[in-house]
Amino acid sequence: MQQRSQPTVVEICAGAGGQALGLHRAGFDPVLAVELDGFAAQTLRQSTGFEVAVGDVADAAVWRPSDYEGIDLLAGGVPCPPFSIAGQQLGTSDERDLFAWAVEQVAVMQPRALLLENVRGLTAPRFSGYRQRVLDRLAQLGYVANWKLLHAADFGVAQLRPRFVLVAMRPDDAAYFRWPEPLAS
Repeated sequence: MQQRSQPTVVEICAGAGGQALGLHRAGFDPVLAVELDGFAAQTLRQSTGFEVAVGDVADAAVWRPSDYEGIDLLAGGVPCPPFSIAGQQLGTSDERDLFAWAVEQVAVMQPRALLLENVRGLTAPRFSGYRQRVLDRLAQLGYVANWKLLHAADFGVAQLRPRFVLVAMRPDDAAYFRWPEPLAS
């Protein structure tokens, strides 16, 4: 991967680009977004001009994570149905569960940081072992990781959208990381 002046990001399960735009506005240079849904990918591409790979994020014919070794940030909003209270909450038994796959890409890509978000349902006690396995695997890979429930409305977004966020960083970077503070009402 070529050297860039801004921190770089690859986003998986990018949707129509809400997170991609936010990361870009925060100073990240989007190198690639990967999205399964063709209409969402087209929206992302047309509204931002970002490079978008369309297809199953875990399909090597769509993109090769090893091509992005050393990226600054691997980000994504992996599918929510495995954990959503609106669904059956099957966790690892749900074929759409991509958390473990995404965490394994950290071993391949070796980013400085990982940012994954999902629904509040992942905070349920029934998934405590699942969350711990994610933290343990990231620790084995040399990352300091933590989960936090954030509410979009606390940060000036006019919607009720609680998101459970996982941030993992190498220890040297993690020492400087602080979760954002909600805006004053």
